[in-house]
Amino acid sequence: MNLHNITEQPVFGLTLSVVSYTVALYLSRRWSWLHPLFVCSGLIVLFLFVSGIPYEAYRNGGEILVLLLGPATVALGIPLYKNARRISNSLLSILGGMTVGSISALLLSAVFVWALGGSKELMVTMMPKSVTSPIALEISRQAGGIPELTAVLTVLTGLIGSMFGPGLLRLCGVRDDISIGTAIGTASHGIGTARIIRDSELQGSVGSFAMGAAAIVTSFLFIPLYIWLH
Repeated sequence: MNLHNITEQPVFGLTLSVVSYTVALYLSRRWSWLHPLFVCSGLIVLFLFVSGIPYEAYRNGGEILVLLLGPATVALGIPLYKNARRISNSLLSILGGMTVGSISALLLSAVFVWALGGSKELMVTMMPKSVTSPIALEISRQAGGIPELTAVLTVLTGLIGSMFGPGLLRLCGVRDDISIGTAIGTASHGIGTARIIRDSELQGSVGSFAMGAAAIVTSFLFIPLYIWLH
């Protein structure tokens, strides 16, 4: 079996992902400021670029991991259930912050693309970047965007939010667990939520709720936006 046949097998993309993430975890333990998902993504991109292996070959196995996003996201419901009472006590505040955040994410993305002279296709592609990947991809696909680019933008949004979001909120004087969870869950979906749950289970619980609610709200908000853009 030659190299081409090996890279065309789904096990290639899966193995590359697992090995890259293992290396990223090791590096993040030595240098805590390194985000493992950011390093993992960088290693995969670097390997494919240097080796000349097309992305399509990696995607054959990488899509297997995409299927696991669903169960991984559902797993965030465990801390959500454990902190359901505390969340219900602040439900209106969480929903209010999440709704404002979702609307802001959509509008700011649209204005950013419009200001730079981007097309409507690019605008639709970028607008759902703050919601969880499966929802963002489907919104982009149904609205006539580019799902592959939406996936990249969604992951980058989550990575940036998880790396800099908590620190930026603290810098702005935001230290309440409910507020942090709402902000990160709304803006940085599962990647950001997975980051803050290491600091506080309550933050992660609120982030999980905000992430799910933001996906629903964004889906409904996209209906009039889609009609307007088309």
